[in-house]
Amino acid sequence: MTNRRLISLVTGVLIFAVLLPVVLSIWLAHRQAEESFMNELNTFSQLVKMRVERVVNQGKTALRQLETFKGAPCSSDHLLMMRQISYSHRYVQEVLYLDNSRPLCSSMERDSTASTFPAPQTIGPEGFKAWIINAETPGFKRNMVALGSQHHVVITDPLSFIDVLSFGPWPINIALIGRDTGQVIAATQPLEPAMVKEIINSKTQQFHAGDAAWHVSPAPELSVTIVTWAALTPLQQNWHRLLMIWLPLGLLFSLLIAFFLLRILHRLQSPHQRMLDAIRAREIVVFYQPIVALNSGKAVGAEALARWRQSDGTLLAPDVFIPLAEQTGLMPQLTRLIIENVFSDMGAWLQANPEMHISINIDPTDLLNRNLPVLLRQHIHQWQLSPTQIALELTERGFADPKLSVPVIAALRAEGHAIYIDDFGTGYSSLSYLQDLEVDILKIDKSFVDAVEYKNVTPHIIEMAKALNLAMVAEGIETEGQLRWLQEHGVQFGQGWYYSKALAKDEFIAWTQRNLQAS
Repeated sequence: MTNRRLISLVTGVLIFAVLLPVVLSIWLAHRQAEESFMNELNTFSQLVKMRVERVVNQGKTALRQLETFKGAPCSSDHLLMMRQISYSHRYVQEVLYLDNSRPLCSSMERDSTASTFPAPQTIGPEGFKAWIINAETPGFKRNMVALGSQHHVVITDPLSFIDVLSFGPWPINIALIGRDTGQVIAATQPLEPAMVKEIINSKTQQFHAGDAAWHVSPAPELSVTIVTWAALTPLQQNWHRLLMIWLPLGLLFSLLIAFFLLRILHRLQSPHQRMLDAIRAREIVVFYQPIVALNSGKAVGAEALARWRQSDGTLLAPDVFIPLAEQTGLMPQLTRLIIENVFSDMGAWLQANPEMHISINIDPTDLLNRNLPVLLRQHIHQWQLSPTQIALELTERGFADPKLSVPVIAALRAEGHAIYIDDFGTGYSSLSYLQDLEVDILKIDKSFVDAVEYKNVTPHIIEMAKALNLAMVAEGIETEGQLRWLQEHGVQFGQGWYYSKALAKDEFIAWTQRNLQAS
C-alpha cells in the first residue's frame, strides 16, 4: 500500500474514529434509557400477571371448597357456606349456584334473578370455566369476570385484577382486554378502539405506538390479554440525562483517538515518508538531456536527470527533491531507482549504439555504498554493455574527503566508468584534490557559461582542465555566441537548450536519431 493510500485510509479512519464514539455514546445513552424504561415496564407487567394469577387461584380455591358441599342446593346451610366463602376470599364478590347454566341462588340472595350464563369463553386444563362479561352482554348490568366449576360460579370485579401500584419513577397504566371479544374489561386509563385493535393484532410482546411503549401478555385461563403501557416522555427525559454522562465520555474518547491518529497522519505526511513513498511507487522518472560534440554537433550521449512526477502530472526538478532525499537519508534508495530506470529505459538503445553513453549523477553518500559497483555490474552484464557507456557524475562535495573518495573513484574507473566532476567551481573551494584524483571529464557549470565573453574565470577553468588533461562538457548552452566562444576556447562537449531540453526516453531516442541522420 502506498503512503498516499495509507494517508487516505488513516484520514478516513480518523473521521470514522472521531464520529464513532460520539454516535456510540448517543446510541448507548438511548439504549440504556430504553432498557431501563422497558425493564421497568416489564417488571410491572410481571407484577400484574402475578396479581391476575393470584386472583384466579383464589377463585379456584373457593370453587374447590364449594364443591365439597353435600347438602341440598340453595338450602340455608348452602347459602351460609356461599356467604362464608365470599366473605373469606378477598377477591370473591359473589358466589352463585347454577343449574344448567341458570343461577338458582347466590351468596347475596336466596332466589337469584341473574340471567342464564352463556357458554364459557374458555375451559382451563383443570376444568374450570371462565366468563368475561361486560355491561353490554344481554341480561348483565356490569362488567365482571366469572370463574366456575360444575355447579358454582365465583364473581370477581375486573378492577381486582389491575389493582397494582407502580412504585417506579413514572406512571404505568394497565388494561384487561378480552382476547376473543376485543372488549376492554378493565383499564386504569381509557383506550381508543384503534389502539385496542392494534394491541389485539400485535405479533410482538413489546412495541411502541403513539407516544407510549406497550407490553402485551396473555392470561390463557381467563381468555384475556394483559396490557401495560407508559408514556415515552420519561424515556426521553432519562435519555437526555444519560446523554449528559455518555456524551462527554464519547467526546473525550474521540479527542484521544484523534490525537493519536493525527500523530500517525503527521508522520505519514512527513517529508521522509513522502520521499520514501515516491521511491517505492517509482514516481521518480528519468529524462535525458543530449550531450553533443561541439565541433560536429553530433550526439555522443546524454545526462540522466531525475524528475518527480506529481499527482497532477507536473514534474519537480531535482534541485527541489534531491536536497530532501539527502536530508532524509534516502539518497541510496533514490540512486538505485535512477540507475534501474536508466537501464530499463536505455539498456536496449545503448546496446544498439555502443558509441553512446549515459552519465548518471551520484551523491557523495553513494561512494560509501558498497552495493553501487555491484548494481552497475549486474545491469551492465544483463544488457551486455560496455562499462564505458555508463559515466558517473560527482559534484565537488564528493571529493571533500579524499581519503574516502579517492579509492572508491579509482575502483569505479578501474571498472571502466568515466568520472565527471559536475558543477565545477561552484562547490568545494580547494583545488588540490584535482591533482590527487584521477577523473576524466570536467563539467563547466552553467553560471560560467552564461555571458562567457564577459567572464574572467571561465578561461582559467578551461586552461586548468587542459593542463590536467581533462575533457570538458559545458552546461547550459543557450545561444550561438556561447557555442562559438566555447569552440574557440577548445571545449569539446556541451549540453543545453541550444541543442535540446531534457527529454523523455522516447523523445530522446527520436531526437538522437534525427541528430545522427543530419550529421
